Amino acid sequence: MAEGTLDGSAALAASASPQRAMAAHRGQGETDEVGSARERRCAVMEGPLTVGGPKMQRTEFMKFLPVIFVWANISGLYSIFMFYHISPMLQHPNYHWVGQRQLIIFNVLTALLMICNVMCILVHPGTIPDKEEDPVWEFIPPEQQTGPIAPCPVQMLEAKQTGDRRHCKWCDKYKPDRCHHCRVCRMCILKMDHHCPWIYNCVGFYNHKYFFLLLVYATLDCHFIFWTMLDSVKASTDPRTPFATMFVLLLGESLTASLGTAVTAFLVFHIWLIQRAMTTIEFCEKSMKKYGHNSSVYDHGTWRNFTAVLGDNVWLWFLPFSMPAGNGLSFVDEVATLAKHSDEVIYASGSVSSIGLSNASRAHDKPPAEIGRRRYGCNGGRRQPGSSQSPPISPRRSSAATDLLELQRNASKFDAAAPSSRSRTPPTPPPPPPTAL
Repeated sequence: MAEGTLDGSAALAASASPQRAMAAHRGQGETDEVGSARERRCAVMEGPLTVGGPKMQRTEFMKFLPVIFVWANISGLYSIFMFYHISPMLQHPNYHWVGQRQLIIFNVLTALLMICNVMCILVHPGTIPDKEEDPVWEFIPPEQQTGPIAPCPVQMLEAKQTGDRRHCKWCDKYKPDRCHHCRVCRMCILKMDHHCPWIYNCVGFYNHKYFFLLLVYATLDCHFIFWTMLDSVKASTDPRTPFATMFVLLLGESLTASLGTAVTAFLVFHIWLIQRAMTTIEFCEKSMKKYGHNSSVYDHGTWRNFTAVLGDNVWLWFLPFSMPAGNGLSFVDEVATLAKHSDEVIYASGSVSSIGLSNASRAHDKPPAEIGRRRYGCNGGRRQPGSSQSPPISPRRSSAATDLLELQRNASKFDAAAPSSRSRTPPTPPPPPPTAL
């Protein structure tokens, strides 16, 4: 295609997504009002798109600069360690075996590091299914709906303040839990942690393990280089050592120390996030800052939180295999700790019941609507007065909470249908027979 700026529906479709660009070139562009509104929003957000022009080529090249910088650092440190530290040790008779062991360990760590780095770049983090794959995720404005709203295919814990399902105004799709729109990737990402420019990709559900292992191997590699090469750096201070050798060793040691400190801190932070069942976005949200960083509705315990990211097989946790189960669309677990969240789930669903709470704690509980707003970002599962939105689909109530409510209703019916003779005093016994004279 010739260079230049696309005009009309082709430019708008290309700016929205590659699928719409292909449809526009085939002459199958969207003509309905929903598609036009979506394209206008995407055009306003992303601006005009120049296909094949020098501006777009420069922009795409600039996005690859962080990736090239990372690879350049890895290549430089690998060369310094191999040629200025390992090679002299292999040539020395007293350090030959030590050099061989360090050579094997270093190459294994570096190989795993590069595998995880490439997988982070190539593996798609996951996005919401298109309407061709699953039409229930397509969002239709209330004023354009002609029939009843399709029910939510999965149970959810997040909703808007009105109680309605969350949706993306850029993609016109309903959002699953923990899903956010990335303006760089131009799509909604499942269980989005953050957009990482160093891998030119988002960290989401399907590549979260690769990213975590990338931090693990980078930390181990930097510490291994720093502590093993320290002897070579000390030996390079000898006056008989060439200046170039001393400079390269000092440069490698300094670069390893700075990178090792950064990735170690980042690794510790992500270990804490996984232990708390949080993502970076959830940690940075204003609600988390206001109500505490130590709580998460997705917390199922330390062990299950780590298996949700690293997989069920603990022996393969630190290998780029055995990915976690699930599809990134639902995070509601029926066997989760009900004692921890059942009362809040019932409150958020609109019930005023206090099942599962002791009498001593009920006096200190927040009102149902307040708990719904704080925990789930909704108005207790109810619509606000005067709202023109469609009735909410109450995604909050789990089957366990429904069972508790059902037990309460059955108990109330049983008490109402009980015979009234239980509450009456027993009848007076007949008088004793007269005694004989």
